[in-house]
Amino acid sequence: MLDTRALLMAAAAAAGFAASDANALTPLSLDLAIDPSVIDGPAEHATMAPRAFERAPDEAYEPTARIANGAARLQCVPFARQESGVAIYGDAHTWWEQARGRFEQTRSPEEGAVLVLRGYADANRGHVALVRERVSPRLIVVDHANWLNNGEITRDVPVRDVSEAGDWSQVQVWNVVGRHWGGRVYNVQGFILNQPVETVQHASVDVPLG
Repeated sequence: MLDTRALLMAAAAAAGFAASDANALTPLSLDLAIDPSVIDGPAEHATMAPRAFERAPDEAYEPTARIANGAARLQCVPFARQESGVAIYGDAHTWWEQARGRFEQTRSPEEGAVLVLRGYADANRGHVALVRERVSPRLIVVDHANWLNNGEITRDVPVRDVSEAGDWSQVQVWNVVGRHWGGRVYNVQGFILNQPVETVQHASVDVPLG
């Protein structure tokens, strides 16, 4: 069976090239790239590639959280609505119930979804934030407004799942000012997606009441 170099030289000779010219025209780089006899075993880069793409542990993540606009004078609701496209109005603690039947809801974070917190300080206290990135199964990055109660916009803020079950029912939020994890644990209602709930038309059926 002819190897690559022999095939190329035969083709060049058929085209009228002299043997010396045909040899010069043979692409050495191509021949070396596909000839298994050139190297013994897998290339160094092929061996290293899987390790090079392994995810670093969450503890190694370096936050870039910052106050992007300290004079925005925004509450969390209008900011989350504008950034996510989820058209819900009213206090943050009402968003989860308002979304029911209107927008898709999930218990795990997705990029572009709205994170809904409720129940810290009092039952009517809530907060909504945009999930900007999912870093790992238990770490996300959010953008939000008025977290520091000054109407500011804060971006690239890490939020980590600290629930025992790993189900995103409880989280901690990165302290942008102190550059450390906040000490308080917040209850999560879930995540609202900017995807309207699909309504299915069913034929009406008379069901006896009883």
